[in-house]
Amino acid sequence: MEFYAEEGKKLDEACSTLVLPALSIGNVGQLAVDLFISSLRAERIGYFDDPNVLPCVGNNAYAPSPPGDLSLPLEAFDSSSNRLTLVQQRSPVVKGMMVEFAKNLANFAATNGKKHVIILSSLDFKQWQNIDMSSGLQIYYLSSSSTDGTDEDCEKHGWKRLPEYNPAHRRWEYLSSTNEENIVQDDDLLFEDLKEEDYYPSLPFAALFSCFKAKGLKVTCLLCYCSEGDNIPDAFQLAEAASKILIQSPNDFEGTGSGRWIVPFSWKSVYGPPPDTSLF
Repeated sequence: MEFYAEEGKKLDEACSTLVLPALSIGNVGQLAVDLFISSLRAERIGYFDDPNVLPCVGNNAYAPSPPGDLSLPLEAFDSSSNRLTLVQQRSPVVKGMMVEFAKNLANFAATNGKKHVIILSSLDFKQWQNIDMSSGLQIYYLSSSSTDGTDEDCEKHGWKRLPEYNPAHRRWEYLSSTNEENIVQDDDLLFEDLKEEDYYPSLPFAALFSCFKAKGLKVTCLLCYCSEGDNIPDAFQLAEAASKILIQSPNDFEGTGSGRWIVPFSWKSVYGPPPDTSLF
C-alpha cells in the first residue's frame, strides 16, 4: 500500500485518532464515515493505492461545485480541529486478500502515529440471536482494551459487547496468528466450510480489529445490525455512537446533536432521480 498526499498537503501529526469503515451489509459504516467527513468539513489530504482494493472512480461525493474532484476507492481526510483522520473506502477488497489489506492499513496507522482506531461496521440482521427492539437500535462494540473485548467506557454508553466474540475460536486465533512472523497466510480458512459461529470472524471488521490490535493500537469496533435497503437511519445512529467516543466536551465536536449532521451531497442521488410524472 502506498499513500499519496495531495499537492501541498500532508498528514497532521496531531490527528491521533483514525476512523474508518469496515465494508459489510448495507454499507452502514461507509455512510457513517460520509456523515463525519461532510459534517466536519474534513479536508481530503490524499489517497491510497493498494492492489487488494478493487478500482473505482466517481464524482465528488461532498460538493456539487467545481473543481469537481474525482472520488477514488480509498481516501484519507483530516479534521485537524477535532484531531481526527478519516479513511473512506468505496470499493470492496479482492476476495481472499482481506487480511493482507488489513495489515497494510495497520502499518499505515502505526507508522503515522495513530493511537486509537475506531472501526464502524454493520452486521446481518438475520444473525441477531437475542432481538430486543424496546430501546431502539442497539449498538454493539468490540474493544482491544481487554482480552475478552470489553471496555468500561463503552459500557457506560449502554452498549453491549458483541456476545459472539470468542478469542479462542479457531478463526479468531487464525486472524491473530497471521500477524506473527513466519506464519503462512491461508485466507481460505476464513471462507471454507463456514458454520453459523464462523460468521463474525469472517467479516472485514474482524481482520481489521486483529491487525490493528497486533500493532499495539487501541481499537474500538462499533457495530449495528441491519438489512439491505435504506440504511441511512442506521448510519445516523452509528455516527452518533461514534461521536460519543470522540467528543471531549459538548462544544468540541460540531457534527453531533440533533439536526446538526450535514447530509453529503452524494446522498441526494442514492435512489436516482424521481420518476417521470408523465408516466402516470
